[in-house]
Amino acid sequence: MISKTPKESRAILTEIVLPNDTNNLDNLMGGRLMYWMDIIAATAAQRHSNRTSVTASVNNVSFNNPIPRGSVVTIQANISRSFTSSMEIFLDVWAEDTLSGEKTKCNEAIYTFVAVSKLGKPVKVPSVTPETELEQERFDGALRRRQLSLILGGKMQAEDATELMNIILLTNSYNPKVNITEDEFLKIRSNLIQRLTMLLIVIINLMLVIEIKKRIKF
Repeated sequence: MISKTPKESRAILTEIVLPNDTNNLDNLMGGRLMYWMDIIAATAAQRHSNRTSVTASVNNVSFNNPIPRGSVVTIQANISRSFTSSMEIFLDVWAEDTLSGEKTKCNEAIYTFVAVSKLGKPVKVPSVTPETELEQERFDGALRRRQLSLILGGKMQAEDATELMNIILLTNSYNPKVNITEDEFLKIRSNLIQRLTMLLIVIINLMLVIEIKKRIKF
């Protein structure tokens, strides 16, 4: 099967934030933004696969800055990597103040889509050939994200997640035999520690919610 570059399926959506899109603080509602992201991510997935594509999961959504009413929102969807029938779509969101012309990156998200046949069965999709440094970075990270998702879903054993295990080993000490510089190693370790910390916070919060529900039940 042929391979495609991310720019071949890139999709861009532009919307203006109207009053009925906002919450009580006059900022864009998160649910409305996720709806827009789902639409444009599906567009990119279908362009890449040339098949009907359905949302399989929302792996990550970060709301970094609020988007006020009247802003022009631009969402860019790029495929970062494909597997057998699934595609990881990376979304970048910018908000533009039309009065000043200032643009601010507000959000990022990662959606996973699966290409299906007319019978609703998964079908193979083209591979992805990254061209830029950012595309290569996201391409490499997609495998780690997929392995982590499979582990958390009970579909893969931790010892089989070779890409994740390599990163974990890198965090212990710098190995000059690994094909990265020491500065790159330190950057990877810092990013990994930050992400693991965030994951730990999520797990703790989930445990607290479960405990509260148990107490309410009894």
